[in-house]
Amino acid sequence: MDEEAIWGLVRVFVPLSFLSIGGGPSILAEMEHQTVAVHGWLTQRDFVDIFAISRAAPGPGTLIVTLIGWKVAGWLGALAASLALYIPSSLVVLGATLLWRRYREAVWRQRIARGLAPVAIGLIFAGAYAVLEAMHGGALAWLTAAAAAGLLLLRPLHPMLLLGGAAAIYGFIFPFMPV
Repeated sequence: MDEEAIWGLVRVFVPLSFLSIGGGPSILAEMEHQTVAVHGWLTQRDFVDIFAISRAAPGPGTLIVTLIGWKVAGWLGALAASLALYIPSSLVVLGATLLWRRYREAVWRQRIARGLAPVAIGLIFAGAYAVLEAMHGGALAWLTAAAAAGLLLLRPLHPMLLLGGAAAIYGFIFPFMPV
């Protein structure tokens, strides 16, 4: 058992837990930075692969944390990373929910809600940027991401339609691209 790695996972994911209240995508950029650049636990390719697996698996998108913990320190790392991410933010959300209900009509409540929305959106965009940069997909990857975002803004679509469409386009384009 690599005790130092387990404590390292806890030191990384507890602070990220407090930022993840806007959802898992809001911490993706910092998660990539910490696990690849700061600690060197993963390569960029490892991070992209783990990200893809976590998105394909059923359940919350933050399952990536469990997979990172597994890669770094086995099943104890998976458990430590998961608990470090889920427990602190869950306690904060519990406390905030109790306050939110108690001060339902307060003016500060509406101001906080309006102020946090753009922050969450910015963090989600930072996460998408981190994944696109890490995968080194080039202009085609950026164009695909922009097209998917544009389609979702115009009309909500089932994600499988977007995935299937992108797979078809890539399947057609890649045989003709130089290696």
